[in-house]
Amino acid sequence: MTPSARVQAAIEILDEVIASAIGDGPPADTVVQRYFKTRRYAGSKDRRAVRELAYRAIRRSGERPASGRAAMLGVADDDPELESLFDGSSHGPAVREMEAGAPAALLPGWVEPELSAHLTRNEWPALLERAPLDLRVNVARADRDAIAASFEGAEATRLSPWGLRLAPDSRIDQDPAFIDGLVEVQDEGSQLVALACQPNNGLRLLDLCAGAGGKSLALAAAAPDAEIVATDTNRLRLAQLGPRAARAGANIATHLLDGGKEAQQLAEFGQFDVILVDAPCSGSGTWRRNPEGRWRLTAERLDRLIALQVRLLDLAAPLVRPGGALVYATCSILRREGAEQAGNFLGRHSSWIGQDVPFDGGRADGPGRLLTPAHDATDGFFVARFVSPC
Repeated sequence: MTPSARVQAAIEILDEVIASAIGDGPPADTVVQRYFKTRRYAGSKDRRAVRELAYRAIRRSGERPASGRAAMLGVADDDPELESLFDGSSHGPAVREMEAGAPAALLPGWVEPELSAHLTRNEWPALLERAPLDLRVNVARADRDAIAASFEGAEATRLSPWGLRLAPDSRIDQDPAFIDGLVEVQDEGSQLVALACQPNNGLRLLDLCAGAGGKSLALAAAAPDAEIVATDTNRLRLAQLGPRAARAGANIATHLLDGGKEAQQLAEFGQFDVILVDAPCSGSGTWRRNPEGRWRLTAERLDRLIALQVRLLDLAAPLVRPGGALVYATCSILRREGAEQAGNFLGRHSSWIGQDVPFDGGRADGPGRLLTPAHDATDGFFVARFVSPC
């Protein structure tokens, strides 16, 4: 591919990413993979260059651009060499004709007042920097130091006792340690959410919004003899946990819940020592991994997510045994999904008490702690732990 053809390919990918963001379709990585699946003529260098161009434009545009061309023209505004590739050549982009490029911004304007007070402007760039690849060692079956020796350049994570950190471009899907279930890909912040549950053998633990089960697997590795129940209303996501648990040698019971009937179904399980509510959220804490997530989030969607979080917390509370714990977490850096949501829970359940989470790092934020890329080198997470009255 010529340099101009690479720019045009990036524009076409960006158009698909924008459409996917509007229609709540697949993420940008999936869009890129599908694009090149039907274009076998593109070599590895071409694919890498096009992907880098597309993500450069995505990271630069805080607001969703009008088109892929507008997004790429915005990048060209900062790069005269790229501007020269809008040359009208065969397979390249048309010559620029008095067109405005998408404006540069780290975050959507409406999001800025929603941020946690800890997120000062000097921390914003870290929200979009490329993230490392974090692994969680399956400590039920392997030793972290021994596993670290098998990965070139692996470093122990600072906050999680189970974590290893690799370079951003590392591939492990064909590594024997991954195939044998000795490691899982999991950001250190996500590992700390599981650590906040204080998993121990003999406990009954419920992962209420388990999704594909990453945190359920972390709980099972830390406490192999605990009773762990993973539930969700999303059949496709929950179905992924079974094969993952089998690979890890983890004993996790999964139950698909019917939306709107969760309370009746969960009542059959009795009470739990610990319930994790890793609630659906804006995903703003993972924008460094999924920068196009800024284009998907709207004020209306945020309001719906906050209402769902309230419902899930109030659904979980009566299922916690007296003296047990409820851990609330969101991969979010937004105040209303974090400190404000946690404070409101304590307001509705005045006999419950907040308890500090059992890990270093983060910053106190209302009744919980906030982890951020700039401060903790993790994805953004809010974590709070509440204890039920005896």
